[in-house]
Amino acid sequence: MRVPRLVGLMAVDAREAARARGLVLDAPDRPDFHRTVVDYVVRQYPQPGAEVPRDSMVYVWFDFGEGEGGGGVREPRLPRPPTGGLHRELGEPGGTFETIGR
Repeated sequence: MRVPRLVGLMAVDAREAARARGLVLDAPDRPDFHRTVVDYVVRQYPQPGAEVPRDSMVYVWFDFGEGEGGGGVREPRLPRPPTGGLHRELGEPGGTFETIGR
C-alpha cells in the first residue's frame, strides 16, 4: 500500500486518512498527539507515495525542526526579478534627477 500525502492536513484528518489506509501515525514532537486536533502537519516520513506494508508506522511533525525555519513563502513568485546583475533604479519622468535630453 502507498503512504498518503498528510502534509497540510489537520491532525484529526491525518489520523483518519492513515487509519483508512491501515497505517499507524506517530508524532515525535507531540506527546499528546491523540488529543491534537487543529494543528497542521508540516512534514512526514515515509514520503507520500512510498510503498509500505499494512500497519506500518508513519511519522508526522507539526513544527519545523531546529534550523528549518518555517517562515516565509517557498514557492516561486512571478514576475521574477530581472537577471544580469545590479541595475540602477531610474527616477520617475520629470523627477528631480532627470538628465535625459538636457
